[in-house]
Amino acid sequence: MAQYQKKFKGDYNKFTEYIEYEVQQRSFTSSFEGKMITSMADVKCTVLVFERYSQLGKNRVSLNVTILGHGDEIEVMATTAGGSQAVLFKVNTWGEENYLSYFEFIVNQYLQKNP
Repeated sequence: MAQYQKKFKGDYNKFTEYIEYEVQQRSFTSSFEGKMITSMADVKCTVLVFERYSQLGKNRVSLNVTILGHGDEIEVMATTAGGSQAVLFKVNTWGEENYLSYFEFIVNQYLQKNP
């Protein structure tokens, strides 16, 4: 499992739409698996789940993204899983790490365009 977390200021809805679109568009094997949206008081939360085929690991890897929003504050957390072929323990995490690096690139690109 690989993890990523980042806090910044921005437009929650715009960022969420950007992530949902970009993760699917930048990899032809990437698929959108589901979305959950909730809020509590003035805190918004969206959970997005993606999956793609990892050529490096020769398997499918999931990317789970949680986006929290409070006013103009955003926190994004991402976790990848499923990148091992072993039966009893993890042999490799190449696919997971690669998918997370890809996600981190997308977030950084958004932040450069939306300072």
